[in-house]
Amino acid sequence: MQTYQLRINGRWRDSSTGEFFDSYDPFTGKPWASVARGSAADVDDAVHAAHDALTNSAWSQMTASARGKLLHRLGDAIAANSAELARTEVRDNGKLFAEMSAQTAYIPEWFYYYGGLADKIEGSVVPLDKKGYFAYTTSAPVGVVGIITPWNSPLLLLTWKLAAALAAGCTVVIKPSEHTSASTLEFVALLEEAGLPAGVVNVVTGFGQEVGSPLVDHPLVRRVSFTGSDATGSRIGAQAAGGIKHVGLELGGKSPNIIFDDADLDAAVNGAVSGIFAATGQTCIAGSRLLVQSSVHDEVVRRVVELSKTARMGDPADPDTQVGPVTTRDQYEKVLSYIEIARSEGAQLSLGGAAATRPECGDGWFVEPTIFTGVDNSSRIAQEEVFGPVLSVIRFDDEAEAIAIANDSRYGLGAGVWTSDMARAFRMTAAIESGTVWVNTYRAVSYMMPFGGVKESGLGRENGISAVDDYLETKSVWINTGAPSGNPFVLK
Repeated sequence: MQTYQLRINGRWRDSSTGEFFDSYDPFTGKPWASVARGSAADVDDAVHAAHDALTNSAWSQMTASARGKLLHRLGDAIAANSAELARTEVRDNGKLFAEMSAQTAYIPEWFYYYGGLADKIEGSVVPLDKKGYFAYTTSAPVGVVGIITPWNSPLLLLTWKLAAALAAGCTVVIKPSEHTSASTLEFVALLEEAGLPAGVVNVVTGFGQEVGSPLVDHPLVRRVSFTGSDATGSRIGAQAAGGIKHVGLELGGKSPNIIFDDADLDAAVNGAVSGIFAATGQTCIAGSRLLVQSSVHDEVVRRVVELSKTARMGDPADPDTQVGPVTTRDQYEKVLSYIEIARSEGAQLSLGGAAATRPECGDGWFVEPTIFTGVDNSSRIAQEEVFGPVLSVIRFDDEAEAIAIANDSRYGLGAGVWTSDMARAFRMTAAIESGTVWVNTYRAVSYMMPFGGVKESGLGRENGISAVDDYLETKSVWINTGAPSGNPFVLK
C-alpha cells in the first residue's frame, strides 16, 4: 500500500486527525493506496499558507516575466515525469494508459502557453470624458483560489485551472476527488521541485463535507473553480455566493452527436463510437445521445454495433486495451441502474446491457459497451447523465428536428455534427445550444480553445487567452492633473 500525506506550505504532513482512507484500483477492485483524510483545520492551514505566499513571499515579489519563466520550468518538470504520472492515474482511476499517457504528455503545453501569457497581461490608459484627470487600469490576482477537481481526468482538468491561475499570480488550495488523489499529490511535488515557492500550491485530500465545503466557505478564498456533477456544482455555486466569491463551474453534459445522411459514414461511425466508449464514457463531453437521420439510421446503427463489438476490454495498463473499468464502485452500480431504467422505459437493447464477465476483466468494475435504440428524447436515459459506456440512439427526419432534439436538454456542454454540407455545418453550429460544437470530429481539445458550457453545464470558460481574466481583478486609477475641486456637496 502506497501512503500519501497532505501537501501544505511545501511540507508533507498528516491530517490534523491522523486519519487515512483507502483509494481503490478499479481494475482489481482492491485498495492500493492510503490517503490522508483532511479536515477543516487542515483547510484553514492550507488557505493561510496560500494567503501568506500571495502577500508576503518570493511569489508575491516575482515579476510577471519571472513567473512566466517559472511556468516554463514547471512544464519541463512535468514532461520529464509524464509517464510515471500517467501510470499513477491508471492505477487510481482505471482509464487507459494509452489515453492517460497522451494526456500527461500534453499537460506541459498549458504551462508553456500560460507562461508565455504571464507578462502579456496589460492594463490600459482610458481617454476620459472629463478634463484634468489621468486614468488607467491595472490587473491584480483575484487572491487565493480553491480548486476542486473530479476523478475522471484528475491532472488534465486540474491543469486547465492551475496554469491560468498561476499565470495571473494567484495561489491555490486543491481538493482532489477522494477517489483519485494520488496523482495530484505527486504532480504538486514536481512543481515545488521545479522551483515553485512553498505555499503557492497546496493540496488537502479528503471528502466533500470535511474538506470541500470548508474550502468554499473560507473567508480568505476569493475564487472557487469546480469541475464535477451539476448537482454538486449547484451547491457549490450557492455556497460561494454567500461569500460573494468568484466562481467557475464546469459541470455535466448529455451531448448530442448528430449524423446526417450526407456524412462520411466511416468517419461518423468512428466518431460515434469514440465519443461514447473512449474513456469508458466517463467524460462530461461524452456523445451519449447519437442522433441519426432516418434515411441512414439502420445502416449507422448496424455499423456502430459491429464496431463496438470489437472493443478489447481488460487491464487499462495494457496498451492494447480499448475499454477499461468504471472508476468507482458507486459509479459502476449507477451505470448498471441506468441500463435497467432504459429497459423499463422501452428502449431496445442492441448491444451489451450488463456487467462484463470476460475473463480479462477479472474482479474489476467493468460494464459492457451498451447501445440502446428506439430511444425517446424525453426519457431518463436521454435526459440524465449516465457517465458510463451507454449510448442512446435517437432517430430524426430533418435538420429542424435534429436541432430541436439536440437543444431539448438542460445541458449544453458539447455537440457533434457529421455532414458534408458546409452550409448546414454553419447553420447547425449557430443553432445548437452548446459551449463547443465539433464538425466532422469529436472530443478535440486544446489549451488555446475556450471550453465550458451553457445552461446547466456550467459557468465560465477554461483554456485560451481569456481564461486568465477569471483569475484577475481590474483596478481603476484616477489621478487629478488639474481638475478644479468644485462644490464638495455636488458630485460631478
